[in-house]
Amino acid sequence: MKRDKTIYWVSTVLAMLLGATSAFFYFTNSYMIEGFKHVGFPSYFRIELGIAKISGILILLIPKIPKMLKEWAYVGFGITFISGTIAHGVVDGLPKGLAPVLPLIFLIVSYYYFRKLNYQNLTLKEQL
Repeated sequence: MKRDKTIYWVSTVLAMLLGATSAFFYFTNSYMIEGFKHVGFPSYFRIELGIAKISGILILLIPKIPKMLKEWAYVGFGITFISGTIAHGVVDGLPKGLAPVLPLIFLIVSYYYFRKLNYQNLTLKEQL
């Protein structure tokens, strides 16, 4: 159980650090701002995505947040990382499109251990 908890927290923190870095740069880095324009996204989307990432980071890192809300945060990050891979891959080619894959891998590991730690002894009905 201790090993599972360690893997959960390490993978969660790594995924959220990468998410926090990009969220911070959405507001402060001119290269990131230009990147949104380059991919074809409107400038307000960068602000929305930054706020959503910060909210999701807090939801996943604060232990007392309800599990269902955490599940939605995982979904949001998954969609964001997959969409980022597609958007960058289509516009700039596959090598640049692979950048969001690393946080996605950490997120998948985190989610696996989140489920394992929180739902392993519950029936399907109790999980819902």
